[in-house]
Amino acid sequence: MPDTPTAPVILGDEPGSFPRSVLAERHPAIIHQVRDAFPYGPEQHRALDALLKNCTEGTIEPLPRDAPDHDRWAAWGTDRYAGQSWYDVPWLWSESYFYRRLLDAVGYFGPGAWQGIDPFRPFKRAELDAPETDQELAALDALADSSPEERANSLLHGSLWGNRADLGFRLSAAGAESAAQAPVPALVADDSERLWSLLSGTLCLVADNAGRELIPDLLLLAHLLDQRRIERAVLHIKPHPYYVSDATTADVVDALHRLVAAPGAAAAYGRSLWSAMADGRLTVRAHPFSCAPLPYADMPADLCAEFAAATLTIVKGDLNYRRLVGDRRWPPTTPFADVTAFFPGPVAALRTLKSDVITGLDVRTETALDEAEGQRWRTGGTHALIQVRGV
Repeated sequence: MPDTPTAPVILGDEPGSFPRSVLAERHPAIIHQVRDAFPYGPEQHRALDALLKNCTEGTIEPLPRDAPDHDRWAAWGTDRYAGQSWYDVPWLWSESYFYRRLLDAVGYFGPGAWQGIDPFRPFKRAELDAPETDQELAALDALADSSPEERANSLLHGSLWGNRADLGFRLSAAGAESAAQAPVPALVADDSERLWSLLSGTLCLVADNAGRELIPDLLLLAHLLDQRRIERAVLHIKPHPYYVSDATTADVVDALHRLVAAPGAAAAYGRSLWSAMADGRLTVRAHPFSCAPLPYADMPADLCAEFAAATLTIVKGDLNYRRLVGDRRWPPTTPFADVTAFFPGPVAALRTLKSDVITGLDVRTETALDEAEGQRWRTGGTHALIQVRGV
């Protein structure tokens, strides 16, 4: 990671900032939503109350000594940050640690009756079962008569936009061209042609969210495997629940069942994925570092070797982008290739913008966005990017 003094690590201590609002408002709201989603008992309610008070008014506390990952989190920062305000440590770290403490509060790591119960599952299932998902899957039928290249581009944009996947499935070349010519483009950086040129061999896809974002990711992998654009795919997901909607193995299974049970082309994609998992062309990987509060520049050697062996790694989503480039206040024109130079192989980012971090923009695009929207374009989810760094 370049040593750039003008790119400080983002904290949550600035009044009125987006990170501050996440820590002060979003996290308490999540605690209330999780409490209402399950018939938890008095023990869980007391623990949730304590977490609510601690994360808004208190200081960071280490995990219990008997926690299965106590030593791992000590190495990741609890020894360093214990006793400090949640607002005064790196935002990426405090945000990640909040979700780890939430799992403790609901008894996820057990022992007990709530061990292994995903506190976010009701929200994930509701999204997966929503009528909008049916509409997005039905749009696949309209792609049947398209060329493989047109289908690939539509599926790529479906994966990019996540729960706005219906826009991606319907994206036309004309629409993409006009969007690129707009004063404030929805796609603020587009290296898609370079992405296609790098595909072969093994593709690693580092997934982000479950539900209506994971399904487009799976559809893209199915197409690339069926068209032999790649020989093998490795889908990196989270080893346990994280950031409300992040995908776990259980969410992959739910998404596959949703596809297989759907009518039309969606079911064919589902069966293709099921077969690819059975014969090893598609594998699922849940490395502990996927839930680390650290940038990928600090990844362990075994994970680094996995990415080095891949022909291309695609990193999905906002959180993974923050971890890829470093959760810092980079000048937006900082070259993407510079901040990802540490990565052990070719890497691509597919990201809808939902936080302050941004790199790789040209001056004209940054100026147009700032003039039209102030700083809202960074966090509103209305813009996206496809950025690639080759070897």
